Amino acid sequence: MRRERVRELLTRVAEGSLPVDGAIDSLSADPVESLGFATIDHHRALRQGFPEVIYGAGKTVDQVLAIARRIAERGDGVLITRVEPDAVLPLSDAFSDMEYNPIGRTALLRASTPAEKSKDTVLIVTAGTSDLPVAEEAAVTADAMACRLERLNDVGVAGIHRLLARREVLDSAGVIIVVAGMDGALASVVGGLARVPVIAVPTSVGYGASFNGLAPLLTMLNSCAAGVTVVNIDNGFGAAVAAARILHR
Repeated sequence: MRRERVRELLTRVAEGSLPVDGAIDSLSADPVESLGFATIDHHRALRQGFPEVIYGAGKTVDQVLAIARRIAERGDGVLITRVEPDAVLPLSDAFSDMEYNPIGRTALLRASTPAEKSKDTVLIVTAGTSDLPVAEEAAVTADAMACRLERLNDVGVAGIHRLLARREVLDSAGVIIVVAGMDGALASVVGGLARVPVIAVPTSVGYGASFNGLAPLLTMLNSCAAGVTVVNIDNGFGAAVAAARILHR
């Protein structure tokens, strides 16, 4: 159960519009639920502000649906990443309001009680169009976690004037996520321009010597711009979670 729902319940009790026993019934659901193949942490939303996220890759369609249904029953919203193609239609049939992002391979069912949006913005910057799948995973995740969102696409170092022409966008952000493959140099450039936290995401985009994202990962880890934080290869989800925690601190 998300903090917003707990706050709503307690407010209704204080106002007299909800009996104490009714609030107790809502709050008394078990924090952990076993489905045999999965153990769902229902109190993660209360502890961390957002419910457990379903990683779709490697799970059967039936497993994804079962977990999603149990989380959705609590009204907390459901986010599924790395959605397999054969799961898209069953998810749409099961949840008519679910939003599928084919580029980011995400599925989002919004919470019944939306969280308050962050005051500041997460800016997602991509080096090239080929980085969009990872960037969109980050964008959907940040949106799901109640972050204001802005995008700046295809502004890599091969044409650095494209980035410098949008300097005001960098200056207005609260957190910047930089998504880049190949040499991964864009993170260092943005890190040298911005005064806010910069989270770098190396992608597996590039020719053979990029080693499926290892080259940009090492570049970002060795950034000469101080304070750049780096997540794992193609981990747009992890970058967005970190950004959300910064903005909702």
